[in-house]
Amino acid sequence: MHRKQDKNGRLWYDRAMAERRRLTRDREFYRRFVKLGSALILEQIAVLCVNLLDNVMIGHYAEASLAGIAAVNQVQFVFQCLIYGVSSSVLALASQYRGKGQNDPVKAILASAMRMALLVAVVFFIIAACFPTQLMRCFTSDEAVIAEGTAYLKIIKYTYLFFAVSNCLLGAMRVVETIMISIYVSFLSLGINFFLDFTLIYGRFGAPRMGVQGAAVGTLAARSIELLIVAVYVFRVDRKLQLCGRDFLRRDRLLARDYLAAGTPIMISQFLWGFSNALQNVILGQMSSRALAAYSASTVLYQLLKVAAQGGASAAVLLVGQAVGQRDRNRVEEYAGTLQVLFLAMGICLGAIYFLVKGPLLSLYTLAPDTYRLASQFMTLQSLVIIGMTYQMPTITGIIRGGGDTRFQLVLDLVSIWGIVLPVSACGAFIFHWPPLLIAFCLNMDQFFKCIPAWIKVNKGTWIRVLTR
Repeated sequence: MHRKQDKNGRLWYDRAMAERRRLTRDREFYRRFVKLGSALILEQIAVLCVNLLDNVMIGHYAEASLAGIAAVNQVQFVFQCLIYGVSSSVLALASQYRGKGQNDPVKAILASAMRMALLVAVVFFIIAACFPTQLMRCFTSDEAVIAEGTAYLKIIKYTYLFFAVSNCLLGAMRVVETIMISIYVSFLSLGINFFLDFTLIYGRFGAPRMGVQGAAVGTLAARSIELLIVAVYVFRVDRKLQLCGRDFLRRDRLLARDYLAAGTPIMISQFLWGFSNALQNVILGQMSSRALAAYSASTVLYQLLKVAAQGGASAAVLLVGQAVGQRDRNRVEEYAGTLQVLFLAMGICLGAIYFLVKGPLLSLYTLAPDTYRLASQFMTLQSLVIIGMTYQMPTITGIIRGGGDTRFQLVLDLVSIWGIVLPVSACGAFIFHWPPLLIAFCLNMDQFFKCIPAWIKVNKGTWIRVLTR
């Protein structure tokens, strides 16, 4: 077949190309998707549990401590979104070079990503070190909560550097489809964090009773051990990339420019998404205490099931990116069509599961009848939301981004989230005082209407772009 590439890097065939199949018959594709997707889902579950552990453990200690950690976690969430944006940019570009069988460009891209991740970590570290109280006042005016949050932040800020480096190194392993190390490390980190939180928060086994500082020390120790294990594995055990310390001192201006061109839209998207989540919490805060309790009870399982879409998106980036790197458009389009069917099927299954278990799940809580009824309504809404989210999110951040179009998500989010969702939701909460269920629908309505532009974009094929040199 005669392959061609236009001046914008789009990959296409001439008219003599054989008729394209929309669904792939490649069994290896399905095996790799299940393997990668399952592993990445487990990893995301472990990461989610690590992030929630301090909240859960401190919840029985003191209310002010819990509120202080919750405020710091708003900053943590934005930081982690940015770091994930840095590592996701690596997958989008490096997977195409991996598809070509070239490792040297992958190393140069990783070096650029590591410098970017460290820059982000240092900026957040400096802000947390110089302005801890001012950061806390952005979220609360309660002096007790500010004091607890500041005490937690003074220790937890050191985890920023460890998290940035380990996440980049794990991103390198994802490029070569070495996923299990990430799962092992994430669950080990969770276990260490749980043990130290239990010991230091409450003063068990002869340890001092440290409260929020104990929670921060536990997380810091877990992150440092996590980085040590990942570094030993990447530099001493893994032989696919054969990385060494010198590789991260390399400077390739052309590849660094390519990385910034492909990665900047992803990093901006991740930052704006994290920031928008903080604003959504502000809007949700306008609901009554009964509505907030109902919403909190309804979202626990939703957050857990959401990782299925995130795992599918990461697997799609690798599979599609490698096919684009091999200049095989026919296979790219087969993969795109197949992945869309898989994502939609996953969404329907998750939505059905979520709807069916809402009764047994809510029975675990001690809720007033009105609160129980409202939580059940929230879960019915979320069972529909998860269908749209499981299709559009991995289609946009997996298929389209892996195919080389890293700007589409940024444009779509600017229009949908910042142009529609947040303004409408804020007006409904602050001006019109809409009922809680309607506000919850407004905050999630982009999960429905983003399916339309995602479907149109992915099936037009204009997202397939070669990013490699």
